[in-house]
Amino acid sequence: MRSVLIAALAASVSWISVSWIGVAAAQDAAAGDTKAKVDNLEKLQGFKHTGAAEPAPIPQTGRRADAVNRTLQKIKLPDGFKIELYALVPDARALAVGPNAGVVFVGTRKSKVYTVTDRDKDRVADEVKVFAPGIDFKIPNGVCFSRDGVLTIVEQNRVLAFPAAEFFYEGPDVAAAVVVKQGELIPVSEESYNHTARVCRIGPDGKLYVSLGQPYNVPPKEKADLYARTGIGGIIRMDADGKNREVFATGIRNSVGIDFAPDKTLWFTDNQVDGMGDDQPPGELNQATKPGQNFGFPWYGGGAVRTVEYKNDPIPQDVVPPKAELPPHAADLGLLVYRGRMFPEKYRAGVFTAEHGSWNRTTPIGARVMFVPVNKDGSAGKPEPFAEGWLTEGGEYLGRPVDLATLPDGSMLVSDDTVGAIYRISYEK
Repeated sequence: MRSVLIAALAASVSWISVSWIGVAAAQDAAAGDTKAKVDNLEKLQGFKHTGAAEPAPIPQTGRRADAVNRTLQKIKLPDGFKIELYALVPDARALAVGPNAGVVFVGTRKSKVYTVTDRDKDRVADEVKVFAPGIDFKIPNGVCFSRDGVLTIVEQNRVLAFPAAEFFYEGPDVAAAVVVKQGELIPVSEESYNHTARVCRIGPDGKLYVSLGQPYNVPPKEKADLYARTGIGGIIRMDADGKNREVFATGIRNSVGIDFAPDKTLWFTDNQVDGMGDDQPPGELNQATKPGQNFGFPWYGGGAVRTVEYKNDPIPQDVVPPKAELPPHAADLGLLVYRGRMFPEKYRAGVFTAEHGSWNRTTPIGARVMFVPVNKDGSAGKPEPFAEGWLTEGGEYLGRPVDLATLPDGSMLVSDDTVGAIYRISYEK
């Protein structure tokens, strides 16, 4: 018996040794792959080949496409509008439409950015594939274009730029530049799995605007000075090359939707504090009209509802209230100021928001596209549902909208990270 136990123990030790050797080898391989991708970025900055393989296209037909089309038949829209499947894109979140060829770049909360091409211009994607496969991205959610065709990608803690991205994207190697080095967008100590998906826009002043969500439900007071100084819990802006960084707006919990209006003001959504009840506080639609404005968080959890943690603290002077209150815990993410010509006059210069849908509510709400009219005097009207039906009466999500963008013809794209798809909403008289 003893000899059997010794033999079994020896076998176990041998297996453990082999296993640890395998783990070590895997770790070494992963480290080598990361280093190779860092080297690849340096090569791309010097217009050198990386040796990255051409990515295989994402299939656009079959059972998944058929299932999505069945769901879209249940979506309710105002008269004259229709919604169709534009592309199947894994984990699709932030959208940026190229100003030259109309190629759509899609950010994710994972490790890939995708390109979506409609070559024959029939308003359905012909090809979807990974962008810049040789680069090691980390949460490359934020994508935005300058008017001269430079694509900016904002990751968790880095900012990259890709000149002429619409023309280089066809191959695996793309022209690239580092705008903000890894670890310098926010302090490394503040990296988190929570509220870390950035969004960006290039403003009418040519500067890059980036929203920096803070990682807490309500941040501890000892973080206040650091966050105010670095712009965490706010919106920062900088020159296109990363210079002259400054904090543009503060008092923002976590905005995942920003866009400029024709009058050059910046509109943005803000997600409210969780855990305060089903029906409070409301979400926010805000408008920044000048630099330096404070939008009230963490003293307010949303709207005029005070947070428990800061209820006895004095509120800063000149806090800017929201332009409109949004349904509590509907998780309004992406935002689009509609500048197209396809939709009726009612919608022009109005604000669309994408409700991802609630998780912190007894009865779920959201999973729809909302519309907020903007009056001639700059005031906002009452939010109203525009596209809905992804949330069933039984509380099941058939999809979860994330972001919105306009194609050159004026139709609107809607991304959905749960389904892994982009939809196109168009209007015909």
